[in-house]
Parts: sequence; C-alpha cells; structure tokens
Amino acid sequence: MRLGTIFYHDFELLDAYGPLEMFGALGDKIELITIAQQAGPVSSSAGPKTLADYGFDDAPDLDLILIPGGIGTIAELKNDALLNFLRQRCPHSQVTMSVCTGSALLAKAGLLDGLAATSNKMFFELARSQGDKVDWQESARWVDAGQYVTSSGVSAGTDMALAVIERVFDAELAEQVMNYTEYQWHRQADADPFAQLLNQGVTPS
Repeated sequence: MRLGTIFYHDFELLDAYGPLEMFGALGDKIELITIAQQAGPVSSSAGPKTLADYGFDDAPDLDLILIPGGIGTIAELKNDALLNFLRQRCPHSQVTMSVCTGSALLAKAGLLDGLAATSNKMFFELARSQGDKVDWQESARWVDAGQYVTSSGVSAGTDMALAVIERVFDAELAEQVMNYTEYQWHRQADADPFAQLLNQGVTPS
C-alpha cells in the first residue's frame, strides 16, 4: 500500500507529519512518498522544508492520499494544477484524507459535494466558502465519509490517521501504533473540544 502526501508552500508542519508519524509506524506495511507540483524542496509555514519525491507529472499510483492545510491553502485554492491533480487522483484512492484547511482544497475541487466534512474550526469559513454542496460539520474532530476523511485543525489529523489505520488495517494495529508513539488518541470523532472557537481565527503572537 502506498500513501502520497501532497505538499505545497506554506503548509502546516504537524498537519502532514502528525499523520505521517502514525502511518510510518506501520513499517513495511505501507510506503510513504511525498508529492508537490514539482519535485524538490517545499517550505512549510514555519520554515523547515520537505523534499518532494515526485511532481504531479510523474507521481505513481496512490492507495491513500493525505492533504495538509496551512496558510498556503489560500494561494492553492487558485492553483488549477493542484486542483486538477486532486480531481484526477483522489477518486481512485482507497481513502483520501485532509487535515485542517486541506478540506477547502477538496471542496474547491468538487470532491466533497454531497458528503459530510469538517475543517479547522478557527478558520472554518475558508473551507465552507469553497463548497456549498458539502455537509459541513461544525463540531467534529474528524469526519469519516468513506472514501474521504477530513479532520479539524492541526493535531486532529493525528487522531484521524489512527482512525483510518484502524479501518484500513485493524484495531489491534492502531492500538500498537498509539502505544509505540506514546500518543493519547482522542477516539470520538464527534467530540470536538475546539468547536467553540468557530471562526475566531487567531495565531500566536
């Protein structure tokens, strides 16, 4: 099984690497690759760069797809190359996951129409404004809509990743990953401790 993470400039570090830590603990059960519009270094919003193994033109087939959010999402909503890549690849995945404002990209691409989804609570309108045919869930740690699984902000993606591991692999393996990483898994998808911050977007000063 192969998981491809889609990187773009000014992505949120933990959006990508929280879930990747969980999937990476699966060892040889899964191959993790990195993809961007062009292969090479991609800067995060915090500064550290990720090296994309593949560009959109030569990315291999993907079983699982992960789309992080971050401040860079705003620019990418106008990036037809990224949106078309998602339209081409996500419908053929077993599961496509988004973290934080990554769901705004899926909505903009029209991939969440008719489905339930969620996004970062403090910047919720950014996602909601991209898809009026999406059943946006204001209070959810993550939403499993089958092929598409969307999570709330930043750390919520790690909870979502464990839930996907539980579904795609098995519950025992998800427990093993949780213990290996010494992570306290918030198991209830509809228990959202940050729902009261809806659209109160702030960043640390």
